[in-house]
This record gives sequence, structure tokens and C-alpha cells, in this order.
Amino acid sequence: MRARIEDVAAAAGVSMKTVSRVLNNEPNVREETRRRVQEVVERLHYAPNLSARSLAAQRSYVVALMYDNPSRNYLMEIQVGVLDACRAQHYNLVLGPTHWGTEGFLGEVTGLIRQSRVEGLVLTPPLTDDAALLATLDGLGVPFASISPQVQTGRIGVTLDEHAAAAEMVTYLISLGHRRIGHITGHRSHGGCAWRHAGYREALARAGIEYDPELVIAGEFDYESGVRTGGRLLDLPERPTAIFAANDDTAAGVLRAASLRGLEVPRDLSLCGFDDTPMSQQINPPLTTVRQPSRAMGRLATLELIKAIRGPEAGRMLRVDYALQLRESAAPYRAPR
Repeated sequence: MRARIEDVAAAAGVSMKTVSRVLNNEPNVREETRRRVQEVVERLHYAPNLSARSLAAQRSYVVALMYDNPSRNYLMEIQVGVLDACRAQHYNLVLGPTHWGTEGFLGEVTGLIRQSRVEGLVLTPPLTDDAALLATLDGLGVPFASISPQVQTGRIGVTLDEHAAAAEMVTYLISLGHRRIGHITGHRSHGGCAWRHAGYREALARAGIEYDPELVIAGEFDYESGVRTGGRLLDLPERPTAIFAANDDTAAGVLRAASLRGLEVPRDLSLCGFDDTPMSQQINPPLTTVRQPSRAMGRLATLELIKAIRGPEAGRMLRVDYALQLRESAAPYRAPR
């Protein structure tokens, strides 16, 4: 039989109210009591009845993940992290795909909030920096956590030093002897687009390599734009010997563009991306990329959001670390054939 809150309380020797306070991470519970209750919860495999809990508290215990992002691999990692946090804190998750930039965009968001009784939102780029959306949420008094926002002051969520990460990646390509390095940016509405482009330029400047705008093309953070923009770079009279793509999906598209032209990676072209999604190790050759811990970012942003739901003054903007993942798609410079 499924364990009840009464069973947990009896086994732990506390009241049902104390069990509830422990499950909700409320303050003013002695650590020894909190630990004892948590041990019983695990031993009995207790899971709260969220519907009954919601009715009793007149709350929904629902958070929403809002997104309009072309990178399915990135979004899946974020979603898993958000779900991990919701499960740990006994919240429900609803997904909020939107059509950012359209006339009905704000209506989609506010409609979801009302219909699902959402207590808070996790925002992904480019929603993180939409001024009208943020003002609407502030006006409604709905807390939100942002993943990789351009403006971080006064907000909660999680971010990463994408400028430094991009600069380190391009510096690595330079250390392999590459001097003609192409860059495919992401959509300009994303903070990551500007940060990664700035890191690319900084690495070139530090190495004394002149910036060539011909080698920089705007992409969309997706596979299709990688095929298209990668092809444009590879069709230049003097093509690049290395390309830094703004994310892994774009890099996978460049790999396809190179194959269509009879070029091999890394023999004829060194290639690197950004994110370290599972796909980066599933393509051939495995992709050199920047590890952005997207799953952890989703989890941490959600935990900060739930803190803010429980206490309006709670929640912080956290920064996570990145790491280069050096794989077979990048190799020392060889003169073009």
C-alpha cells in the first residue's frame, strides 16, 4: 500500500504538520528532526499527493518552463534539469512553448499562468530578456528565474561566463596553428550570441590576428542554419581552416556542409561548438565543444525560483563553471588542399 503522511509522522515520531514543513523545506525545523523525517520518507518511499496538497494549501505547486529556442538538444537538457528540481521539491512542471516575437506572445504566457495556476516560471533565451514579458510578470507578481539573461541585476536564475568560454575555445584553435577561423553566431536576440562573438574577437585580438568580417556569419542556433552558413564559409575563395560555431546544433550542420563538399573534419577543417549536448558525442567525429552544464542550469534555476516562491526576498543569480571538451573534430593546422 502507498505510504501516507500519517505513516511518515508515526514512524518519525512527529506531527503531520512537522512532516509537511520538512517536505516544504520550511525554516525553524531542527536539523535532527528534519534528517529523521527525510530518512523515513526515503524508507517508506513516500510521495505526497500533489492534488490533495494543492487543495489543502489553496496553492497549485506548479511551475512552468517557458521557451522558444530552436536547439532541441539544449532544451531537452534544460527540461530534464527543471524536472529534477521539481520532483525533489514536490512541484509539478508544465511546459510552455511560445511563439516569441509574435503579436499573441504575451497572451500565450499570461494565458498559461491563469489556466495552470502557475506559481512561477523558468525562462530560457530569448524570453529571458524580453522587456515587455518581464514587465508583465513583475506587474502580475509572478516570480521567475532566468537562464543566461543578458541583464542580471535584480534577477534570479543562473548564468555562465560565455564570453570567457568562447575566448578560450578560439584560443585553443589558435594554439593548433589556425589563423583563418570562421565564426557562425547565434540569433542576435540571444545574449549568448553577443557574448560568444565578443569572446571570438577577443581571442583573435590577443593573438594579433586581424578581425575579418567576411569570416563571421549570422546563424539561428539550429542545424539547418549550420548547413547553410557553413556552406557559405566553405565556399569562400579562401575558406577558413577552422570554424567556431555558436552551438552544437550549428556545428553539426557545418559538418554536413563540409561532407557535401568532399571535405573531411578534422583533416580539412577543424570544427568546434558550444553546449556539449549529448549529440556532440554522437556525431562523427565527436565534437570539440564548450561544456555548458545545461541540465544543472535548469535544476539550479528552478531551485532558486522555488526559493523565491516561498519567500519574496529569496533567490539569487548563480554562476556555473564551463569546461572545454577536446575531442576529435579539431586538429593542428594543415594547409588547404
